[in-house]
Order: sequence, then C-alpha cells, then structure tokens
Amino acid sequence: MTTSTTIAVAQFAPGPDTAANLAAIEALAGRAARRGARIVVFPEYSSFFEAAMGPASVAAAQPVDGPFVADLRRIAATLDLHLVAGLVESAAPDPDGAATKFSNTLVAVSPAGGIVATYRKLHLYDAFGQRESDWVVPGALTDPETFEVDGFTVGLQTCYDIRFPEVTRVLVDAGCDIVLVPAEWVRGPLKEHHWRTLVTARALENTIYVAAADHTPPVGVGNSLIVDPHGVTLASLGDEAGLAVAEVTRERLDAVRAQNPALLLRRFHVEPGAPATRP
Repeated sequence: MTTSTTIAVAQFAPGPDTAANLAAIEALAGRAARRGARIVVFPEYSSFFEAAMGPASVAAAQPVDGPFVADLRRIAATLDLHLVAGLVESAAPDPDGAATKFSNTLVAVSPAGGIVATYRKLHLYDAFGQRESDWVVPGALTDPETFEVDGFTVGLQTCYDIRFPEVTRVLVDAGCDIVLVPAEWVRGPLKEHHWRTLVTARALENTIYVAAADHTPPVGVGNSLIVDPHGVTLASLGDEAGLAVAEVTRERLDAVRAQNPALLLRRFHVEPGAPATRP
C-alpha cells in the first residue's frame, strides 16, 4: 500500500494576461513533475489578476468548463499529476442580465484530466483596507469536496479562509489528511508573520499536512510552504518565483495523531451558522 506522496507548492505572480499565466503554470508544473511531485498547488487568482480589482476581472471570468480549466486538465494529463489553481469564475448575472461580480474559485484536476474538486472562497477579504466583496460572490456553505491521491484525502480552502480555523476543521471532519491553500496574501506590516503562523497553526491544531502557495511580490508575500502535522516546515520559498517540494507520509501522520490525539479529545464541533453579532 502506498504510504507517501509528494507535494509541490508553486509560486509566481499571475497577471492580467491569461496566456502568460498558463505558460508559467505549465513550466512550473513540468519542473514539479520532474522532481517527482504528485500534486502541484498554484496560487489564488492564477487565471487572471489585477492588483486593483475591478471590471476587468469580471470581464476575464470564465466558467469551470472554459478554456483556462481545459488547459489545466491538459497539463495535468500530460504530466501525470494532480494540479490545483485559482480561477476567476463566471458568476450568475444580476437580474438585469449584467455581470457585475465573479466567483473566486479553486479547481483541482487529476492526471486523467478530469475535475475532481472545486472550492469557492467562503470568507472574502474585506480587511486591511481591502474590499474583495465589491467584486466577488462568497461561496455557498456546502459539504466539502475532497479527492484522493495515493491513499490521502485532500481538501481545499482559499487565502483569507486560513484566518478562520473552523474552515479547516470542517475539512478535517470530512476526512482530510492534506489541505491545500492557494492564496494571494497581500503584503503589509506583519503579514508574512501572519501567513506563516496561520498556516502552521492550521496544520498543528488539526494534525494534518498543509501546503500553501502564494503570489510573489510586489503584491503577495511569497513564502509558500508545506507544513507537517507537528507544525514542522518541510519546505518553503522566499520571495521569488519557484517551487518547494516535500514528501508527506502516512507514518508521520499516524505517529503525530497517536502522540497528540487532539481530534479525538475535542469537546466541540463546527457547524455552519450566521455571522457573529459583534466583532
């Protein structure tokens, strides 16, 4: 029985040229495959990104069965790996028929070229002076979509969602051993510290592997990383485009959970609900 798999986090700076973004994805995915990766995680907004979000993002939105995802499926099939990337997805138009917003969506595709999971960002980045909700439709509260790679159950969440521990806990309750976090983590005071701390905390408190891929500067912080169930960083990057690759093992997962059975000892559960009445 397979007891390990290999994950790569691939960071670059997506821009408004979708063809250029795809070329970067294909080049990085090829490098990851040559290093033995079975899963490659790309950033949020991999299909299209503008630093000041606006009508151009809405115009660039595509359906999940559109050309960008078709190219992801081709790359995954050609390189025989699972690939996860962020899509600016077409959302339902307003009652007057105009498209004014889009969905911030993750798509996971398999080596067979099929879509195995999607995830629409739940918590929009209305913080640190930003207003993502002006342009993005929040994802619905639905059961998590997961997929299997080499005997591991894998789940997805996006960027700002990492600040909400219940999102990761719901994925763990769905059986996830690995959580993948494409992000566009905006630079700012202490933001690199927040990024590394939160990614590590989600791995540590849930005794899972977390692999998080960010944009490089000038907008993102870079610092993509893969963290194990004991909170140990297995591989990471700085502020340049590139790959970090790490092997994850069933033995490590089982050993950590035997030593720290926090998931079995907890006395609370998570369920969807209304926002808090106070901050």
